[in-house]
Amino acid sequence: MISKVIWSILSAGMVCGGAWADGGGKMEGKPNRLAKEKSPYLLQHAFNPVDWYPWGKEAFEKAKKENKLILLSVGYSTCHWCHVMERESFENKEVAAFLNEHFVSIKLDREERPDVDQVYMTAFQAMSQQNGGWPLNMFLTPELKPLTGGTYFPPEDRNGQPGFPTVLKQIQGVWSENREQVMAQSTEMHKRMEEYFGGLHEEEANSGELSRGLVDQGVQRALAQVDPAWGGLGMEMKFPQVSVFRLLLQSEDKKAREAILTTCRKMMNGGIHDQVMGGFHRYAVDREWLVPHFEKMLYDQAQLLELYLDAWKLSGDDSFRKVAAGIADYVLRDLTHPDGGFYCAQDAQSEGKEGKCFCWTVSELGEVLTADEMKVVREILGVTDGGNFIDHSDPDPLKNQNILHFQKPRESLSTEEEKAVGGILKKLASVRSKRVPPATDDKILASWNGLMIGAMARAGRVMNQPKYLKAASKAHGFVKAKLWDEKAGRLYHRWRAGERDETVQAESYLLFLAGTRKLYEATLEKEHLKLAVKLAEGARKLFYDEKNGGFFQGEKRADLVLRLKGQFDSAIPTESSVAAREFAILSEITGRADFKKVSETTLRSYLGLIRESPAGMGEMLMSLKFHLEKPGRLVIAGEKGVSAMLTAAARDFDPHRLVLGTDGPVSEFTAGLTSIDGKATAYYCVGQTCQLPVNDPVKLSALLVKMREESK
Repeated sequence: MISKVIWSILSAGMVCGGAWADGGGKMEGKPNRLAKEKSPYLLQHAFNPVDWYPWGKEAFEKAKKENKLILLSVGYSTCHWCHVMERESFENKEVAAFLNEHFVSIKLDREERPDVDQVYMTAFQAMSQQNGGWPLNMFLTPELKPLTGGTYFPPEDRNGQPGFPTVLKQIQGVWSENREQVMAQSTEMHKRMEEYFGGLHEEEANSGELSRGLVDQGVQRALAQVDPAWGGLGMEMKFPQVSVFRLLLQSEDKKAREAILTTCRKMMNGGIHDQVMGGFHRYAVDREWLVPHFEKMLYDQAQLLELYLDAWKLSGDDSFRKVAAGIADYVLRDLTHPDGGFYCAQDAQSEGKEGKCFCWTVSELGEVLTADEMKVVREILGVTDGGNFIDHSDPDPLKNQNILHFQKPRESLSTEEEKAVGGILKKLASVRSKRVPPATDDKILASWNGLMIGAMARAGRVMNQPKYLKAASKAHGFVKAKLWDEKAGRLYHRWRAGERDETVQAESYLLFLAGTRKLYEATLEKEHLKLAVKLAEGARKLFYDEKNGGFFQGEKRADLVLRLKGQFDSAIPTESSVAAREFAILSEITGRADFKKVSETTLRSYLGLIRESPAGMGEMLMSLKFHLEKPGRLVIAGEKGVSAMLTAAARDFDPHRLVLGTDGPVSEFTAGLTSIDGKATAYYCVGQTCQLPVNDPVKLSALLVKMREESK
């Protein structure tokens, strides 16, 4: 077990407990090196007195030349506790002076280099046996090997926890007095971590049974963790763990489906859902989904959009459709570049206060609403004089703040109440649009754009809304233009302010592959399928473990001291989980056996983790289910009337059915199917057996219902 190979060079008190962070700097004084960077997170720290370096050769060479330890501080621009630690420690001149004298300080945006972040987060988790979080503050040798670290450190010793100045002095003392011992121990630890993680996926790579029983057991074990009253996993703070939610919703288990429909209702009624402007905040700090950390992340919007589309298609409850439309409209309004790409996030803070843009006092509401409307917001939207939110991390928090939520569940509202609430929220949206908005992290990542492109394309078809499909196509074109090098066949990770980075990440290849494939299914444009195949081939060449299966997170680089594969799904699915599904799908579409082998070997390499923690492997279990079943392929030949046929297909709930055309790199069998009477004609096929073709959307809908019922 990992606990047998992990140690810390310092006492247990030196590894600081993680505050889950899920962010800005002041433009005062002399700028440091970060002022030349593109990352909004690094730019937030550009006027700190700390002599920050970006992750790169200059910092590494300085550490080696001066034989100094490295402080690697990792976060992202919308990270609440990153903002807190900056305010308390990195803007402190005494702390900065000590850092500048004794350490080489590096700031890293985890969203720009997820491969680097994962190395040191994994090291921290292994050392401390804690979950981790951000900010992540790790101390490294000049050779970039991890020594020890923590997440958020308070500015002074507090409740038995060492403050950041104490941590710095003790670590510097150990380094000064026992340098050779520290180096020897770090080398030994690094070796053992290499051995452990290198062997993690070997044991069952070529053995073990890929069975439906694994899926069924995984569903039941995940279901056992669902809060029966409030939905979500666990009984404390709640994250929208969409991969496992969709696994349960797509199962044939009625209890599992109902548990996730309950989860969807509780989330959409809670404060985690922005009732006024649409979209969802990162997570809730309580069981009831009431009080969120207010940042809004693109990846959450994309995955929740897909979840609520599934919930609507499965249940027919129109409130789920409204939530999905609210997510999509929020993204188009607030997270979209004029030329089409999707931005990363909006901050939790505005004017230096978390939640200020999103919350309301009774007096603020009273200036806008009538007496009757105030009665409604008190009775239905949970408003009180004292409020329901206070930022305990702020030394001077705002008072009497209310997070609007449906204290009275919206599904129980009368028509009159629903109309009144709708009018109130419309008024408040007008007021909020005039407030100082939270900062937007306007970098564009190929990975997260892939998630949203796929979700937006599905939304366009499922809701029959051309604007969403148009937005997906425009964003896809943006990523291709800015981050895809056609000649080199290389997909870069980040673009911002006219400049792309020079790194490639497995998550970008695989999530953009998934988004491209979903856009293909929504449009049947063969160029999208051609690109999906190129991305799959590139991902295999750069990241695939040909020996054991699974995908490494980063390419081979000198600045990666460990090359890791993602283990469990977190805020987004692991690269290997996505690959297992996408390679299997491309095998079905193209007929390529090599793609199927990649998928199967990857699934086998994760059998141990699937058995260990199925609730953390939702995407992998959905991929396993797809692998085990014979997916239906809906082949549409011809162009006249194709849009209506695609929309009819999208409204039916069958998560494993594929939609494809007859042009481009499809299988020989598929390419041989033809249209009838010049109209778009649909063939429902399993293997090389097809139902009689139809070329009418109404008949297609009836056929799909029939085939779904027969497959049960």
